[in-house]
Amino acid sequence: MTTRIFTAILYREEDIYVAECPEVGTVSQGYTVEEAIANLREATELYLEEFPLPEVTRPLMTTFEVAVYA
Repeated sequence: MTTRIFTAILYREEDIYVAECPEVGTVSQGYTVEEAIANLREATELYLEEFPLPEVTRPLMTTFEVAVYA
């Protein structure tokens, strides 16, 4: 068994945290950040057991600003 590092993107939706792994496409949730990440890890491990990914490089992640007119 080997380990790989994936990205977790989290956002709050009412009273839960939603966690998403963009490299794999898995999504999970939890009532805390830690729970959401643990659930995402489990969902991703289960997914990769069925659908292994080829070796990929980590994505480049940045932010950008846009004007929003209300």
